[in-house]
Amino acid sequence: MNPLFLVYTSKEAAEKWGLSDNTVTQWCNRGKFRVNEARKSGGTWLVTHKAMVRLTGRDIF
Repeated sequence: MNPLFLVYTSKEAAEKWGLSDNTVTQWCNRGKFRVNEARKSGGTWLVTHKAMVRLTGRDIF
């Protein structure tokens, strides 16, 4: 799969994994993601698919 489609905004990741809107953003702010799993871009948190699988224990594909 194209790597571009394996990166989500925090809101998009929350929706895809069935979490509340702010959960992923809170995880970002609390440092739950590793350095190579999340970053802020223009005020928006971006997270990787693998990071979401690691933290939730669920793969959505």
